Amino acid sequence: MMTKRIIPCLDVKDGKVVKGVNFVNLKDMGNPPDLAEEYSKQGADEITFLDIAASLESRKTILGLVEETAKRVFVPLTVGGGIRTVQDMHDALSAGADKVSINSAALNHPEIITESAESFGRQCVVVAIDAKRVDDHWEVFTYGGTRSTGIDALEWAKKAEDLGAGEILLTSMDRDGVKTGYDIPLTAAVSDEVSIPVIASGGCGKMEHIYDVFAQTNVSAALAASIFHYNQCTVGEVKEYLKDRGIAVR
Repeated sequence: MMTKRIIPCLDVKDGKVVKGVNFVNLKDMGNPPDLAEEYSKQGADEITFLDIAASLESRKTILGLVEETAKRVFVPLTVGGGIRTVQDMHDALSAGADKVSINSAALNHPEIITESAESFGRQCVVVAIDAKRVDDHWEVFTYGGTRSTGIDALEWAKKAEDLGAGEILLTSMDRDGVKTGYDIPLTAAVSDEVSIPVIASGGCGKMEHIYDVFAQTNVSAALAASIFHYNQCTVGEVKEYLKDRGIAVR
């Protein structure tokens, strides 16, 4: 049985970890290296570091902060935000990232997925999809959730896999920060559409929500922020909760 992963997320803006609701109303949660180190000690399987304003501000990821964070964790670190070229991905990996997440650039220039997979291995390439319900389907948004693409999320996930993505980071914009649980229909649809691992993101407000997404969908990992930033529980407590309910975790 494939074990499930628990991944704390650090959304970073202006050098600080922030948390908002539906991608807005951001609150300062603390220093990225400090939080990453704490979650690593708690038993996180990976850490995700997303420079959420980089693409919107047309700048590159803050690599100095990535490097400082990488030095303080001993689990895989995924870095995203502002990655526009294969060279940007190389720079992020050189700064200490184990994987690199691309979103806006992948949609604008899909060939970057293939080129990056060929250069670094597809296990390093994470395609992030920010999806929102529009009428009877889910649509992909870019630039920190500010721009609609008109592209169907399921179709894009499959295309990203075909182009060489090693993993999908799927965020429900409708559920982001509202703490009512992951978007199960969206998550199930995407994880059934592709054969590569899918990380569920957006909406986790308590441990039960992580159990629900693992029990009801085929996702490989659950990403969460609020429950850890607000000290509702530790990563270790989440894992014990899941083990007690028959979910295989690392």
